[in-house]
This record gives sequence, C-alpha cells and structure tokens, in this order.
Amino acid sequence: MHYPIGLLFDLLASSSALPWNITVHFKSFPEKDLLHCPSKDAIEAHFMSCVKEADALKHKSQVINEMQKKDHKQLWMGLQNDRFDQFWAINRKLMEYPAEENGFRYIPFRIYQTTTERPFIQKLFRPVAADGQLHTLGDLLKEVCPSAIAPEDGEKKNQVMIHGIEPMLETPLQWLSEHLSYPDNFLHISIIPQPTD
Repeated sequence: MHYPIGLLFDLLASSSALPWNITVHFKSFPEKDLLHCPSKDAIEAHFMSCVKEADALKHKSQVINEMQKKDHKQLWMGLQNDRFDQFWAINRKLMEYPAEENGFRYIPFRIYQTTTERPFIQKLFRPVAADGQLHTLGDLLKEVCPSAIAPEDGEKKNQVMIHGIEPMLETPLQWLSEHLSYPDNFLHISIIPQPTD
C-alpha cells in the first residue's frame, strides 16, 4: 500500500507478462509486511506527507506552504479520481523552479533494491554540480549506490528501472525528476538483477 504500484511492478514483476495478475486477499492481513490503513484519510495524509517532504527537498517547502487547503484537496482529489488535469493544475507548481537556479535544490529520490534488507536509500543530492554541470542518473548511482553500475570492463549485473523503462545513465537527473516522478513527487528508482533470459 505504501509503495506506488508501478514501483512494485518494477521491483517484483517487470519480467512477467502484462497484464499483471494481482491476487487480493480479504482475510489474514499481513501486518508484518504491509502498513494497515484504517481509512481513506490515512492514505490521503500519507500522500500529502510525501508531497510535502518532496517540496521541502526541492523548494524548502515554499511552494506547498503558499498553497491553500483547497489546493491540497484538489491535488488529492485529482489523483484519487484519476483526473489528470485537476491534479496537474496544482502539481505543475511543485515541478517548477526559477530559471536562474537551473533546477531543484535537491532531487527527491528513493532507490529500492531487491537484494538488500534495507527498504530504500534516500540522501541529499543536488541536480547541478558545483561547476554548473547537470548531474546525471549515473552520477547519482555512482555516489549513492555504486554497486548498481557495471564496471567499464565488467558484465552488467543490474537493471535500473523507472516506470517500467531503463533510462540511460547519461540522462540528467533534473529532467528525470521533472518528467518521471511519481504523483508523490519522488523519483522512485528500482535496481533489479539483470534478467538472464
């Protein structure tokens, strides 16, 4: 429940055929594996908490704090009711930045791996280097999760997936954040073992 469905697909079933078969059980809730949600309000609160955390990283919470409660509600209702225009009218503000800044303050990202016990990796990472160069996905992985990248003379052991695609490591991180972030405004990156087939 607390991970986006696309992320779960990338982590657990990206090599399986679509449509993805999901089995829903109505008894014996797996309390040890999943957070139990007592109501829709709890899901909304979790979503808004994630959006606020992402905005704190990107804009020091300035954008979300300038919004009114009705804007927060419109953001949630647009997502809940699958109304992109309603959602994007508000979310657009969260994805903008002043032209002179060349990007967000920090990139809100989480890296997930199926081969570790750690739920995810999340650290502060700027989209632009001190010399003004745009950081890439490869730069992020080299610093935060170097085991995800194949050595130059070695065999590729992992796939880096975002929304079911494997972006090039040369892709600017700012662009990925603007265009491939999930509705919670985080860039959810999956690192999975390279398929053998």
